[in-house]
Amino acid sequence: MVTSNDLLIKQRSVIEFLAAEGCSAANIHARMKTVYGEMCISDCAVCKWVRIFKGEDPRETILRDRKRLGRPLSTSVTAHREKVDCMIRANRRVKQKEIANAVGISKERVHHIVTTVLGYRKVSAR
Repeated sequence: MVTSNDLLIKQRSVIEFLAAEGCSAANIHARMKTVYGEMCISDCAVCKWVRIFKGEDPRETILRDRKRLGRPLSTSVTAHREKVDCMIRANRRVKQKEIANAVGISKERVHHIVTTVLGYRKVSAR
């Protein structure tokens, strides 16, 4: 089965090809609507991609989304999971705040690792 991301990339390829042939954005959207039906992207998106493809060299166009700047998720690193698990096994009454300070990640991420990744239900209960 084709995922929505794969379908989007296919539609961008069609837009790039038809824009290189010189078709208008309205014509491209009408042709795509007959092929893709309800799964077709909007006419505004077609206009946007036509503008992008006509402004660049077709050989250098990237159809996939570029990576965005931002903070990477570092809590999925195995080392963090192992450190959290080791601290809990060493002292079962350790608080999540203490774990967060020792490992250097947020309390929210510690809670996620403890409950979701490691599957612990209670770390410290009185």
